[in-house]
Amino acid sequence: MKSELKDFRLDGKVAIVTGGNRGIGRACALALARAGAKLAIVGRDVAKLEETTKEISELGRRVLSIRADITNLRDIEEMVKKVLSFFGQIDILVNNAGMVIQEVALDVTEKSWDATMNVNLKGLFFCTQKVASYMITQKRGKIINISSILGQVGLPEHAVYCASKGGVELLTKVLALEWGKYYINVNAVSPSFTRTEMATHVLENKAKLKSILNRTPLYRLGEPVDIAAAVVYLASPASDYVTGHVLLVDGGWTAQ
Repeated sequence: MKSELKDFRLDGKVAIVTGGNRGIGRACALALARAGAKLAIVGRDVAKLEETTKEISELGRRVLSIRADITNLRDIEEMVKKVLSFFGQIDILVNNAGMVIQEVALDVTEKSWDATMNVNLKGLFFCTQKVASYMITQKRGKIINISSILGQVGLPEHAVYCASKGGVELLTKVLALEWGKYYINVNAVSPSFTRTEMATHVLENKAKLKSILNRTPLYRLGEPVDIAAAVVYLASPASDYVTGHVLLVDGGWTAQ
């Protein structure tokens, strides 16, 4: 039986990236566009959305900018409708939108718990549910959840964030089991500390930064493009036999 190595091209595919207007999401959107995909960029910051949309347009790719709050189910439904109306299909969903509040467990309030869970877990789930409902009809799709190594290891002052990312990783496995029969691949990418705006509260602390570098075998922080490369792989035909997997992109952090 002849076998051919599958490639990483995404020509003709349509990808949605939530939180695609900055940081890891922006890097993922640009990487997917360079691989040939058409993009729907979702976020709340209109100015940042416009910047990323312009960058993708300059790559010669069709792109749709959508201002939406993924904690609002009506916004999620409208997002899916807009993408289908504009492109006529959805092939890839990258659930990147996320947030973190740094506080010790005894100081966690209901407000901060709900805010974090609503974005990191509830919003991610319902985006996935609505998109998967369409993917099931076309019998194909790639869903990639951006998690964190803090879904697998603990970090003081991040109880709620760790809980939310642990939920993301187990949810990834369950959805892979339920939707495999529809040829939908569901995977997650778990970065370690990456140089983004969201990590500023940690990276500006010189003592913490030194501790992070000493704990990382490759002795550097992750860059958004490191995560984007993993996302392109999981979105591409090269990963067609990969599902229910959590791909660690952590510089060796969890190897110790």
